Parts: sequence; structure tokens; C-alpha cells
Amino acid sequence: MKKPKSCHYIQIATPKRYLLDGLRFGSDKPKKGIIFVHGLASTVFVGHGFLAPLALKEVATIFFSNRGHDKVTGIKKIDRKAKKGYIREIAGEAQEVFTDCVDDIEGVVNYLLRRKVKDIYLVGHSTGCQKIVYYLSQNGKQRKVRGAVLLCPISDYASTKKSTDSNKLKRAEQVALKLVKKKKPHEFLPSNIWSDLLDAQRFLSLYTPNSKEEIFTYAQPRKTPRTLQKLRIPLLIVFAEKDEYRDRDSKEMARWFEDNIRSTQSTISIIPGALHSFNGKEDQVAKVIGSWLAKR
Repeated sequence: MKKPKSCHYIQIATPKRYLLDGLRFGSDKPKKGIIFVHGLASTVFVGHGFLAPLALKEVATIFFSNRGHDKVTGIKKIDRKAKKGYIREIAGEAQEVFTDCVDDIEGVVNYLLRRKVKDIYLVGHSTGCQKIVYYLSQNGKQRKVRGAVLLCPISDYASTKKSTDSNKLKRAEQVALKLVKKKKPHEFLPSNIWSDLLDAQRFLSLYTPNSKEEIFTYAQPRKTPRTLQKLRIPLLIVFAEKDEYRDRDSKEMARWFEDNIRSTQSTISIIPGALHSFNGKEDQVAKVIGSWLAKR
């Protein structure tokens, strides 16, 4: 596929005054804007293979490091009283508060709206899918966005439940709950309890069945996915056939989405042989997304 002719560094200020680093591919004055929301511990440098080729003519593609980028990092917050005009706060996957994704995504949407871009699309990969669905489920957000693409919308709870000893998972949950009860939500779980570096509230958000982040509830057949069902805008859902994080066959997950989405203009696709990152399959993903966008 063709490559965009230009790439520019941008800095995005969110409504709550956080500064996010981003890259803009394509037109300086686009009519259509595509925003990519990365997954756990990822960065602004991920996703270019299947979205940057779409940044041609009057289209711009925005990549940015959301508050969950990397494992543990720092993030700037505007503070006019500070000597440098900003202060630094701890961020990163290990201590991210899931609901902060609304502020992050709103900042990028506003960046495009200020540039008179009317056709805005959100594309999420992995846990980025949960973030854009949660964002769009909030009051009034769907009026700002024309459609959304979910790439590998995998439940972190379902994936971890299958790959982890049930007693270990239960013990970690108990420890996390105790820390939250003691008003220590950002204290890390002990490494002998959970080897992956996560604080208490982040663990509970990712790996318990009733959290706000557990949006794709295919592992809980009796549970209605109310957050997902709030979406009415067009959706494109793309699965990787051989996704290494899935807890069931990709076709089964696709059927669950078919049964539970409420958008009347939705398309579901499975990329044959693809793994979670779509390595080696980027052109196929770009063609699927490009074809879907062309019909909007």
C-alpha cells in the first residue's frame, strides 16, 4: 500500500489539562480524521502498519500515547503556577485508572474538531477497544464520532482466567481488595502474589468480572454487555484468527458480537492466520479498514 508523505509531532492537551504526545500522518487540513487508541503498555509508535497507509489526500491519522502507555512512566499536567508551566504525575499501565481514557480520547477528538474535521473515526487495538467503547458510551460522545473500529477486542478477564490458576487469581483479587479497602489503591501487588507489576485498582479493573473495563462479557453468558449495547454508530470489528490471548475460537467471539451489538451498521471480519499484533498481516488489516471507511 502507499505510504503517507508527511508525519508531524503533535502535543494534545486534554480537558483535564494533561499533555499527551502524538504523531499526525497525512493531510494538514483533513476532512476525515482517524484516531488510534493503543492497548496495554503500548505507545504512540504502535499501529502505523495498518493505519498510516490510510492517511492520504484529505485524511489524517492520529497516533498518541494515552495515559496507559508503557509500564510505569511520567506524564505532564499543565499548571500555570509551576515554574515550568507544568507538573509531572506518575502514569503507565501499572497504575492507570481505566476511566481516565475518557479524558485522553476527548483531548484528541477536540484536537480534530478545532481543526474543523467533521468525520472522525476511532480505532482501538486490544484494550484500546475497551477504551473507545467506554468513551463512546458516555453521554453525548457518539455525536462527535462517525464510527469505530475494534481490532482484537479481547476480554482481559477471560484471557487471564483461562491462563492462570484459579487459586492464584482469587488470592491476588483478595489482596487487591484489601489494599483498596485500606485506601491504598495505587499500592503495587506483592511480586509473590502477582508477578506482573500492577497496582491494586488496576488489577481489579483488568481481571475481575464486574469492573467497568470488563465490557466484552462473552465469558459470562448470563451478563448483558450494557456498555457495548449503548453504541449505535457504525462498527467494524476485526479479529485475529490465531490471537494468542483468546480463550475461545475467534468465530465464537465473532458470533457473540453479532448477537450483542446494537448498531445497525456493523461489519465483522476475521484475518486468517493472524496473531494479536497482526504482524505480517498489516496490509490485510489496512485494506479491511480502508474498504469499510470508503462506504461511510
